Amino acid sequence: METINSSSVTGFILSTFADLHSYQLELFVTFFIILIVTIVGNLSIIALTFSDSQLQAPMYFFLANLSFVDICLSLVTVPQMLKNLLLDLKERVITFGGCMAQIYFFLTFANVEDFLLAVMAYDRYLAICDPLHYVIVMNRRLSAQLVAICWVLSTTNAILHTSLTWRLSYCESNQINHYLCDMVPLFKLSCSDTTVNQLVIFTEGSVVVAGPFVFITASYVRIIFVILKIRSAKGRRKVFSTCSSHLGVVTFYFGTIMFMYFRPSSSYSLTKDRIASVMYTVLAPMLNPFIYTLRNKDVQQASRKLFAKISHT
Repeated sequence: METINSSSVTGFILSTFADLHSYQLELFVTFFIILIVTIVGNLSIIALTFSDSQLQAPMYFFLANLSFVDICLSLVTVPQMLKNLLLDLKERVITFGGCMAQIYFFLTFANVEDFLLAVMAYDRYLAICDPLHYVIVMNRRLSAQLVAICWVLSTTNAILHTSLTWRLSYCESNQINHYLCDMVPLFKLSCSDTTVNQLVIFTEGSVVVAGPFVFITASYVRIIFVILKIRSAKGRRKVFSTCSSHLGVVTFYFGTIMFMYFRPSSSYSLTKDRIASVMYTVLAPMLNPFIYTLRNKDVQQASRKLFAKISHT
């Protein structure tokens, strides 16, 4: 491909599974179905939370916000992917500004999810370890403030990384071996020194991603100690069931993110990184509503009431 420099870069070509050319239609159908299920599933959670009086606890307020973020995260990545799957490789162009915008919104929503998962762990910690003060501490005002903090921190972090990526020069190729504009694949194309970018990812990025993960881990260590002190096996199972779904989401989400970003760029592998990206940008937003509702009796009961109300109208 023709060599380019930063002054002539007007856009990038997203490969979007170009090596799986014979499966483009199957991939389009699969990801289209995933997108529809993601939107419907998460909208259902939001509708249930705001329509049922039994789901007015802070936990469900955070869950509704998580569902909103999952919808936004999917809309940032999947529609572009679907469009590219219907085009020839040379037509899969995204403008330079569009690429930077995708990086910004992708980082914003992904980081909000990180912080929201930490907030939800704190909510579970208070509910299980300090139930007598839970209602007083975790009131509506604090819940709204915690969500607002998640958004402020996330947008600030996204602005920082997007600005650092914007300043790079691109001289080797304009083809990104990915289905979305992301920092790591762009580093591979840049002829600039990306040391500062990678240093910021490993330092500031570690705080943004590893910080919530460490906080979640510490919260659950404390929760487990409290659960083990419960004498009856039935009581232990009941308490653990209230946080097991959140723990599953955390393990799935943070595991793939850390694999993607917190390792040397020399170990970048197209196949492995693409699988990891699909897991946390496409599959996680779809699975979250199902994981949180499978063992949640309140949400199940609210769903039955809503369906019954709809069927009688």
